[in-house]
Amino acid sequence: MEQKKGFTKDFWLVVAGQIISLFGNSIMRFALPIHLLNVTGSAALLGIVSGFAFLPLAVMAPIGGMIADRVNKRNIMVFLDFFTSGLTVLFLILYGRVSLTGLVLVMLFMLYGISGAYQPSVQASIPVLVDTEHVMTANAVINMISSLSGLLGPALGGIAYSLWGIYPILYVAALCFFISAVMEIFIHIPFVKRTRMESILREMGADLKESLSFIMHKKPEIGKLTLCCAGVNMVLSALMIIGLPVIVMQLLDFSAAQASRLYGFMQGILAIGGLIGGIGAGALGGKMEVRKSWKLIGFCGILLVPMGITLFADCSPWIAYIVLAAAGMTSMALAAIYTIQIMSYIQITVPQEIVGKVISWVIAVSTCAQPIGQVVYGILFEQLKRGAWIVFMTAAVCSIGIAIYNKKCVEQL
Repeated sequence: MEQKKGFTKDFWLVVAGQIISLFGNSIMRFALPIHLLNVTGSAALLGIVSGFAFLPLAVMAPIGGMIADRVNKRNIMVFLDFFTSGLTVLFLILYGRVSLTGLVLVMLFMLYGISGAYQPSVQASIPVLVDTEHVMTANAVINMISSLSGLLGPALGGIAYSLWGIYPILYVAALCFFISAVMEIFIHIPFVKRTRMESILREMGADLKESLSFIMHKKPEIGKLTLCCAGVNMVLSALMIIGLPVIVMQLLDFSAAQASRLYGFMQGILAIGGLIGGIGAGALGGKMEVRKSWKLIGFCGILLVPMGITLFADCSPWIAYIVLAAAGMTSMALAAIYTIQIMSYIQITVPQEIVGKVISWVIAVSTCAQPIGQVVYGILFEQLKRGAWIVFMTAAVCSIGIAIYNKKCVEQL
């Protein structure tokens, strides 16, 4: 089947649906835990609920990938958005009638699980909606939407929650999902229906075996690159998510009020870094070569060195904050470009009939790696306190090790 050239109307409908759907998902995933904390007052409960919420995403990503390769991807998007809209309305109906903790936990589980099933369909649709030359740019657009939703969703959700409480947020989210689903009905994604020869469970087992065999034996470099992506999430992304807030809130000598504000600014700065990375990948497009992707991780590792030196030197908190923010933002930008490069390579090289399953494994493995890193960093920062610079220097060495391994992988392409 001949591929579409450039960015078609169908691709832009996918983009519009992503903008609306991800925004609704983002504000709910931000507002629900905050509401739980305000009602119960338990930080430990918040940590448990938030920590376990990622599990459905990791579980549903491979399942979503298998479904994406067997069902029209448009239908998957439409169904999941309608389903999420209905789920939000059900939450509103049950609110106050059942345990809030259980209700929030189930809702977060469902939101993350739906996201895990949804994203493989979006990623797998890109190669059939744009030509090879535009795959990198298309991925950059999708990445920027994700970064923007992560930046604007919590910001606007926080303002709305402080002014009006949880109910308006849920109504807006339900409307977002409904509008997105209606828009997606008009998307045309090329699809060849596969004839079912055996039971669905047998087919799912065969799909799992086929995709793993492809990653491990037919294209082992994809498996190795998946490990590199997981390493980036575990070493770099987890460090930025856990390390920087801990340092700003607890280690730098800011007042409690200052630290809270600066922590919020730091979160926004990191999100902006991801957005800049998406814009950079889109602008560079075909000029970027996957064989040089290892340099991006190497630069990220190098950027951790001045962060560690700043903490070791015990300089003024404002200098430390500026260095950490600048280096953190740059690292997130480079990591975003790296992720887009790897995802684009997979979409281009993997056969269309299994691309959803392969991408879902990349998402699942990378997703599982990040919370592992977060737990490890949490323990390390708790134990080391003022020796936090050791964590950054160790992470720098690990990042450069990942870059060297990545270099060996891409040399085989």
